[in-house]
Amino acid sequence: MCAMFEAAEIGRTISKEDYERELPVLREELLEAQLELRKADFPVIIVVGGVDGAGKGETVNTLLEWLDPRFVETFAVAPPTDEERERPAYWRFWRALPPRGKIGIFFGGWHTAPIVQRAYRQIKEPEFDRQLAEVVAFESLLAGDGAVLLKFWMHLSKERQRKRLRSLEKDPRTRWRVTEADWEHFEIYDRFAKISAHALRRTSTASAPWQVIEASDRRYQTLTVGRTLRDALRLQLAHRASRPPPPPAPAEPPAERPPTASAPGVTILSTLDLTQTVDEEAYREQLEEAQGRLNRAARRALKKKIPSVIVYEGVDAAGKGGNIRRVTGALDARMYRIVPIAAPSEDERKHPYLWRFWRHLPRAGQMTIFDRSWYGRVLVERVEGFCSPTDWQRAYGEINEFEEQLTRGGVAVVKLWLHIDQDEQLRRFEERAVVGFKKFKITEEDWRNRKRWPLYDQAVNEMVERTSTEFAPWTLVEGNCKKFARLKTLETIAAALENG
Repeated sequence: MCAMFEAAEIGRTISKEDYERELPVLREELLEAQLELRKADFPVIIVVGGVDGAGKGETVNTLLEWLDPRFVETFAVAPPTDEERERPAYWRFWRALPPRGKIGIFFGGWHTAPIVQRAYRQIKEPEFDRQLAEVVAFESLLAGDGAVLLKFWMHLSKERQRKRLRSLEKDPRTRWRVTEADWEHFEIYDRFAKISAHALRRTSTASAPWQVIEASDRRYQTLTVGRTLRDALRLQLAHRASRPPPPPAPAEPPAERPPTASAPGVTILSTLDLTQTVDEEAYREQLEEAQGRLNRAARRALKKKIPSVIVYEGVDAAGKGGNIRRVTGALDARMYRIVPIAAPSEDERKHPYLWRFWRHLPRAGQMTIFDRSWYGRVLVERVEGFCSPTDWQRAYGEINEFEEQLTRGGVAVVKLWLHIDQDEQLRRFEERAVVGFKKFKITEEDWRNRKRWPLYDQAVNEMVERTSTEFAPWTLVEGNCKKFARLKTLETIAAALENG
């Protein structure tokens, strides 16, 4: 038995008199802290787990009664729906994350499925530990983004759980709370306890510790949860209030700022052969063949229910728009969706930066094309100073974890970097400036970014080195010749779908 479970079985209680004396004060303090939270720049995420019959639902309902429900979001973890099963496992949790200034309560959580699957021997211990590592990575990302995580495990000894389930069954008013699954779980209580203890040890971290609460006395249970939430809110609010305000972001980041390391000599990008071309006649013939191949591969993916994510990144004027049009020209419009990525909206800024990308993941057999992507964190946000060095340095690991979850969930991930040299970029900029129907494509920001070419070049090389993985490699596309680039991307995407 886990030591934390043994400590919880002491049987702590609170008298009715003490409970009624403390409750009004606690509720008032919680509401005051919640009011302050609404003005803060962090969310609070509460996970309520534990054994069957330990009052998890009642605890969640009590919190909703004590707090202002307008600023609390709840999510009950049930078996996944058809829509959820068609996406990576964490998709439904990302969608349910509360924005900054609010409280999100998860009745059950991302730890639930691994524990149940291991208890029923549906997965072996190595897979169990891999999933627990995924839990730790997810919670580390949330904490790194500023979220306060409170995880409560409601515990009952085997004998107390038996008494609780029988008591609930005897009362006609509560009989509905006990299901066949509850008794099935009870029959393997010892196995559940051992596996749960292992999971709690692996996923209890400094930034997201588990608190095990003995659940035989409801008054003790609810007051402990309320006190913990109040104290965590007060502590974090005081910590944020004591921090010095961040320096204002420069209106115009200095163009002459040197790279963070010495300018590279031979780099990944410098090895590309940008002289590759395709003549017009060969292009027309090969384009028809390549689009036909992509169409067949996409229809096969639809039939086999393989979703795909296509990521387009590249230097300004590298031809992403025209390239995407040749891809979509090979597809049925019902099979794909294009998601253009610009600066985050106010709502998106209230969530972790990956949140807005998780929301757009495709269903089985569908394709999502991201016209720019989550790599903005390690490119434009890094170079232009829109996020701190800590944020963009942390992002490499978070991006790799995100893409690994996608591929493990059956998503075919294709990442394309379209590259041109500075002379070709200048030629295209000047053309856009004088051609009427292309003028909208050129902005002052494009010219400003061009002055930072060495900084972007360094950022791109580091991005490719650190995020080109065996499960989601980068394909570097030589783009000085648009025709060559279009054919290469069509073939790359088709091959990825064929191998899915």
